[in-house]
Formats: sequence, C-alpha cells, structure tokens
Amino acid sequence: MLESKARWNVAEQLDERIRPLLEHLHIEPIVAKLLVIRGIDTVEEAKTFLQVDESLLHDPYELDGMEQVVARVRQAIKAEEKILIYGDYDADGVSSTSVMVYTLRELGAQFDYYIPNRFTEGYGPNENALRWAKEEGYQLVITVDTGIAAVHEAEVAKEIGLDFIVTDHHEPPPVLPDAVAIINPKKPGCSYPCKHLAGVGVAFKLAHALLERVPYDLLDLVAIGTIADLVPLTDENRWLAKEGLKAIETTTKPGIQALKKVCGFHEDNVQAEHVGFGIGPRINAAGRLDSAKPAVELLITDQVETGQQLAEQIDLLNKERQAIVSEIAAEAINLVKELYPPEDNHVLVVGGHGWNPGVIGIVASRLVETFYRPTIILSYDEEKGIAKGSARSIEGFDMFHELSKNRELLPHFGGHPMAAGLTMSLQDVDELRKRMNAQARKALRPEDFIPITRIDVQASVDEISVSTIEKMNALAPYGVGNPEPKVMLTDVKIEGMRKIGAASNHLKVTFQQNGTTLDGVGFHLGHLSDEISPTARVSAVGVLSINEWNGHVKPQLMIEDLAVNEWQLFDWRSARVDILSERIIGLPEEKRLLIAFREQTVQALGLASFNVFDGNDLANIPSMENRYVVLLDPPVESNQLSALFVEGGCPSRIYSIFYQEEDSYFSTNPTREHFRWFYGFLMKQKQFNLHTHGKRLAYTRGWTEETISFMAKVFFELGFVTIKDGVITLVEAPEKKGLDQSRTFRMKQEQATIEQQFVYSSYEELKQWFTRAIQERKIKETIQ
Repeated sequence: MLESKARWNVAEQLDERIRPLLEHLHIEPIVAKLLVIRGIDTVEEAKTFLQVDESLLHDPYELDGMEQVVARVRQAIKAEEKILIYGDYDADGVSSTSVMVYTLRELGAQFDYYIPNRFTEGYGPNENALRWAKEEGYQLVITVDTGIAAVHEAEVAKEIGLDFIVTDHHEPPPVLPDAVAIINPKKPGCSYPCKHLAGVGVAFKLAHALLERVPYDLLDLVAIGTIADLVPLTDENRWLAKEGLKAIETTTKPGIQALKKVCGFHEDNVQAEHVGFGIGPRINAAGRLDSAKPAVELLITDQVETGQQLAEQIDLLNKERQAIVSEIAAEAINLVKELYPPEDNHVLVVGGHGWNPGVIGIVASRLVETFYRPTIILSYDEEKGIAKGSARSIEGFDMFHELSKNRELLPHFGGHPMAAGLTMSLQDVDELRKRMNAQARKALRPEDFIPITRIDVQASVDEISVSTIEKMNALAPYGVGNPEPKVMLTDVKIEGMRKIGAASNHLKVTFQQNGTTLDGVGFHLGHLSDEISPTARVSAVGVLSINEWNGHVKPQLMIEDLAVNEWQLFDWRSARVDILSERIIGLPEEKRLLIAFREQTVQALGLASFNVFDGNDLANIPSMENRYVVLLDPPVESNQLSALFVEGGCPSRIYSIFYQEEDSYFSTNPTREHFRWFYGFLMKQKQFNLHTHGKRLAYTRGWTEETISFMAKVFFELGFVTIKDGVITLVEAPEKKGLDQSRTFRMKQEQATIEQQFVYSSYEELKQWFTRAIQERKIKETIQ
C-alpha cells in the first residue's frame, strides 16, 4: 500500500443533474459535472458562469455609503482640498492605492498617498499619521483596503478636523469607526450582492462611480490585488479577474510590463497562478522587508526606465524575502518539535525574538503545511514588550472567530476565517496559547488534523484529451471559491515511472488504462518512485494541463497525491549487501518488521543492531497486519513461510531479500541415475577411499567432489554403506529403502525447491506465491 498524504473527499457525481446542461448548452460532460459540483445546476446559472461578461458587474451605488463618499470627494476636488489616500503594504493595498492614484489623477485632484511602515507603524491607520496629515494641510483622508477597525483613529480625525472616509473589505468589528462614510460590502446593512470584493475591488467600484464609467484601464491593477488577496473568484470578482488578466497581457503600464519580464511571463498567456505566485509575492516583498512605496511607484510610473529599475529592485527584495522565510521557518519548526509537539498542541503558537514581522505570515503558512495545525507565528519585541503575529488556519477552525473570543488579550487584530493578523502584549502569549488550545480541543476532531483534498471528477485515462482540457478551461480563472478542478484516476496501471530533475526529486509517470496512456508529473514527489512497485495499480489526484514541447501537444496530469490501495511487493533480491542496511533504515521504524530464518543472515547483512525476529518462532513474531515485512532470507522449510502469512496477517508491503551464502539450486543436485551408477560402482569396488580417490573419480565422471560426498552421505543414512576415516564400505544385503527416506536427500530437494520459489523465481512468480498465501489467510478469517 501507499497511503495518500491527504484525505480524498470525492464530490458526489450528480449525473442526473447534468443532463439539462448537456442538452441546452452542448458542453462536455466533464464541464457540466464541474458546474454542478460548484452548485451551478440550472441552465441560466451555467450560461452566466460560462459567459463571464459585464452582466456580472453591479452598480457601484448599491454599496452603502457610496453616494456620501462620491459627494465628499467631488466637493474636495472642486474646493482644491488636499486629499490623502491611506493604503496598506500588501499587494491588495498597493494595487488599491494605485487605482485611487490613477482615478484622482484623471479627476485633477490635489492628492498624495501614504503607506504605513509595517515595522514602525503596524497595520491600519494610526494616530500619528493622521496628525501629520492634518499638519501637512490635508483635509480629507480616504483609506483603501484598511480602516474598518480604526475606531480610535476615526475619533482622532474628528477631533482634529480631518474628514475620514473608510473603504475596506475586511470583516467589520462590533463597533464601526465614526467616519464621514464607510464603504464595505460586508458592513451590516449593506445589500451589495458581491460580499467578497478585495480591497482593490472596492476601490475600483469607487473609481467607477467617480469617473462615471467602467475604468477598463485599471483592470490590470484590479486583477493583481483580487487574485493576490485570495478572495473568492466568483460573481463580480470572476469578471474582474478574467478581464484583468487579459489587461495584464496587453498592459501599457511600464511597471507591470517590467514585472512580467522579471517574472518570465509570456505576453499572451497570463493566468491567475502567474499573479498569485509571481507578481503578487514580488509586490508583497517590498512591504514585508521595507517600505511598500517602491511597489506603488512601480505600478503608477509612466517611465519605462523607472519601471525597469523598480521591478529589478523588487525582484531582489523577493529573493531576500525567500531566504529570510526559509531561515525563520527552520527555527520555528525546530521550536515546535522541541517545545510544542503537534501531538500535544491543537494550535501552534510559536514566537521568536527579532523575527521579521513582514514575513511571519508566510512562515505560519509553512508550518500549517508541515504540521497541519492552526498556527500563530509571533515576532517578539522585548523593548516595547509586544508581539506582532500572523495566524493561518485549517478547515474546521475559524481563526477570526476563535481569536475574537480573546479580545481582551488582543488590542489589535483582524482578518478572516483562515488568516488573521494581531498585536499583543508579550506577557499574554502563554495565556493565548493555553486558551486557543482549549478552544481547538472543543472545535476540532482527530480527523480534522489530516489535510483534505477535494476531488471534483473521477475520470479514466481515455476520457482525458487536449480538447477536454481546453473546454474545461472555460471555468477559469481559478482561485478561491472557484478552485482549479481536481481530477482523480482510480486503480490505473503504470507503464513507466522515473525520477527527473537535477536533484532527481521530481516524478515522471506514464499511466495506462483502456489502451490509452497519460503522462503525469509530480513536483517534489520523486521519493514516491521507491514506494510504488512495478505492478501496482495506483490512484492519482491532480490537475490537468496541456504540455506543449517540441511541436507536440499532449494532455498531462500535474500530480498532487498518489495512493496504492493494495499490498505491494518490492524485490530487493539483487541489491548489493552493502546498501541493504541503508535501504532498511529508510523504511519507517514503526512500520518495518524484519524476519530471518537463520541467525548467520543477520550478521552477514550487518543488521546486528536492528530488531530482527526469528522466522522459526512464529509465536513471538508480532502481527504483520499493515506492516512493512522484510524477509531477510529464505525459510528452512517452505511451509514455514506459508504459516507465517496464515498466522501473521496481511502486510501492506513485502520486501524480499532472501539472502543466502550457499546456493543449493545451482550446486550439483544428483539425479537418481547418478545414485544408481555410484551404487553399482561401489558394488564392484566393495570399498572406496574418498580421501585418496574421490577427486579422481569426480574428474573422470565430470562431477564435483561435493556430489560424491553428498551421495555417500545419503547411502550412509539409508544403511547402504558404512563410512570410517573416509573409507566407504558397502553393506551386504541392506534393507531396501527409497532415497527420500534420507534426511540429507530430502533437505537437499527441499532447499532447491525453496530457492526456486523464492530466490530465483521471477517477480511475477514471487508475487503470485505471496498472493496465494494472503488469500489463504483471508479464507481462514472467513471460516473463523
């Protein structure tokens, strides 16, 4: 067997509900299945989802507070008041700020923008910044992607005579800021249909209202913030992302053109993943390590040279960010293992002095991937006595909701069910850890700590083609709320499998089913090639893609997980003795079960330090059920191995080594004709000295001396001869007996049979033998 790394949750294949879609829309069955699985099961809904046109756009004035905001901004522009755009330092905040810069620039406003420093000011509006704005002559502050929790700051703004407008998309706290107006689709009482706009989506709606047109020229910016902020790509966001990706392909903004270049993207094929894993992280890197201002300048510049310089600067920052993340993640993982083992902690709360607070969110995600526990990573500042943290969660544990139960410990926090940010006193960290673990023990079940992979469609290899994949892509862009479809192949054969990549850490597989083949590639799954036997039938989960190489276009599965649901046989009989111990060490200690029938085998293989069980003592061998059984040598008698499987249970894997120092099968095994001739020879000689004449006789007959000694020993056991000091003397009128009445003869025949079955048989023959043995075990269980 090979266990999958995640729980596979296969969506119910609602075939009866896809018929109307097939009849009216003439789409591929697999596309119809995917729509139904996503809850889109009417013809009208499916048509809307697949068309992705402007009908998805909602009137910006459906956002509560939009009229007041537009009126106040126009008043400020008319009166030539100074406006300050107050943004945030992540990709959503940077793109939101940029949208407002382009908008106010077109409207002729007097304005500037302000991005707080993550390290000196922290998240959201702060009092010092607002007082500075007032002193600098600003009369109106408009927040983007932030501000919904700025209750104190709104009071300060009111006190100093600074008009304060909030545009945000984060979860509103129980008490809202007393601002001139608040635009947030999640605000209580707001009936806006699309509740999941990103911060840049809200800014885009404000731009739409202010400009009195749909600002298509800003869609490239909107796509960056929407995709990078991981909001659901459904409803209006679907149109914003799809059109925004097209806008990125054709953008004339020098900064975005330069960003695409450093990311290595093709002009005509920008996908959501390019933003999520290329553009977004680079923009985020600026605010994570220093000021986010260069990222804003990159997006708003109209100078090609400036765009190139800023893109290269941000790319270098991203490389530095990656190195810092790796270092902190390694420290955090070690802390978990040493102080907060996952088996004792439902929630991991880990902190370190001087950890860069700009990257701890990424580190938290790394720990969730490693341990699959809700995780809070904290950066300690001993001078100020505070800890700044980022939290990431798992399915079934609403991080924002659970943190909300500890508001008295968290003067500043905000976020979503799966992620949050917080600031707290250092002295309260232990208490928060204690409380969060207590809450998780109530909220989570043991199975919740195994990752879930949601599978959309079960398919056979012959159902997958380039055409099918192209039609499936009608569901793109993919993201939160509209994930890239996961496809599962079930119990398929492997035609070929090998490790690939410079470090041989990736996997290349050719699946075969119903006479059709499909290539699969699994990044960082190279190790699985050692855990899948040649004849195993595997189940695979992944996403489909089109591979274009050297003029050939083929479908392929990007493998995410593999499983083998039957026991497996691994043939190590030809492995060198000097590497066997290394291979055995590579097997999980809690799973492996080493069995030897001869004591000298353990010494010969250098396994004296291992726990090896005696195959001759069945009563003291643990259950083999679901274990990795390693058979070090062949049994002394064939029924020993059969009994081992009948009594011991069904292993998930069998590793056959069957080492032996001497080969009975290939040593001389005299036939009955040999015995007949030798007995006739002794009758003529009466006596024969093995020491003086054995070698010559062997040479004359073309035998070995071992053959003559063996036959003499058999005759001795049968009472046909006596042997003294190497002299064989024939017994007169011995009792008539068959050769098989000699123990030595029987053991020779038995050993030759055992070697043929277990040492020199083919892989297929060996697999068949074990299959029969396991079936006998199952028959016995059924009878009992």
